[in-house]
Amino acid sequence: MRTTEETEGFDGEASNTSMISGASSPYQPTTEPVHSRNVLGGIRCDMEYLKSYFGILKAVEVVLSLIGFICIETIMMCSPCGGVYFFEFVSCSAFVVTGVLLFIFSLNLHTKVPHVNWSLTDLVNTAASTFFFFLSSLVLACINHNTGAEIAAVIFGFLVTGVYGVNTFLAVRRWRRGNGCQGPAQTSEYMRARTASRGEMEARPELG
Repeated sequence: MRTTEETEGFDGEASNTSMISGASSPYQPTTEPVHSRNVLGGIRCDMEYLKSYFGILKAVEVVLSLIGFICIETIMMCSPCGGVYFFEFVSCSAFVVTGVLLFIFSLNLHTKVPHVNWSLTDLVNTAASTFFFFLSSLVLACINHNTGAEIAAVIFGFLVTGVYGVNTFLAVRRWRRGNGCQGPAQTSEYMRARTASRGEMEARPELG
């Protein structure tokens, strides 16, 4: 049987070994606080987007929609009011939706949600706004009381319709270009993976 002195000697050696291995280990415990991931990190104003065709068109659409909405809101009396209410709804909706998209794109927030097809979302918004602004402006032009506010609303309505039309044309081109490049890109990635796998098999014939 081991004596008490031998047991104490082994315990001392084990303790010294543990201290040495702990000191030399690269995985040392730390008392530094673990910071939570900043979800809003990396948000910045994308000046390149604001200076691009899409950014400028979005800003013009927001301004013209707001002016049209203000013009239609200054009308105090109307009979019938169907055209006024329709134009009011379209201009307000376009101002809000386009303003939100401008805010998202200008701050690069769309990169935080990559599973959404933002090109298609922008295309749907611009196409719908073009159609409904044209329709509401046409209705208001046919049914109005020739007041200054109604005439101004019709003018700004057709102006913003033209801007939305140009934006829709550019959005369609961008969406088609993106879908056209997606297929060849996937094929290229597949061929690159096959080439790399074939190279591994040739370098290690025992796997064959």
